[in-house]
Amino acid sequence: MLVRLTMICNGATAATRLGAFPSDEPLEPRSLTLAKALRGTLRRADRVWTAPALRARQTAEALGLEASAEPLLADQDHGSWAGKRFEEVQAEQPEDIAAWLADPNAAPHGGESLADVAHRASDLMNRLIAERGHTIALTHASVIRTAILHVLGAPLAASWKIDIEPLSITDFRSDGRRWVLRACGVTMPKPAKPLRP
Repeated sequence: MLVRLTMICNGATAATRLGAFPSDEPLEPRSLTLAKALRGTLRRADRVWTAPALRARQTAEALGLEASAEPLLADQDHGSWAGKRFEEVQAEQPEDIAAWLADPNAAPHGGESLADVAHRASDLMNRLIAERGHTIALTHASVIRTAILHVLGAPLAASWKIDIEPLSITDFRSDGRRWVLRACGVTMPKPAKPLRP
């Protein structure tokens, strides 16, 4: 039995560009344009799911995908840090940031720990391993990183060493017994720029 999971990271937002913790903000115009230009480049899927956040739903719509919301794909809840720049929180709460970066179980900001996100990603992977066919999941970098770590059996501390670019694809395959990482961080083909004479 062949099981395929294609995770697509949502497009960039203003918060992404500013180095801020995300809230439920919309995609930036450039991401919408890029995603729309990529319509029709994805393989057919048996299921298309999206995280509940606006930026994930907008990415799915811009790609021309009809998706249903899947709560397990939700981004990490950053609690009171949502919408604030990393540098701002680090200046105001240096001990909390240090704890959050060092301990995957820490959630001093009133939100969700990385371990919580990893648990959700593992639940999703364990559920999907029995689903024949291809699933496309529009989600967030935190979920994709923890799914990669789940498949590799790597420690959660390695999450900070994985960079997931907006609108990139991570592809997993399974024979129904175990997952393998087939491709990671593959950027979707961008429309070619016309050559200037």
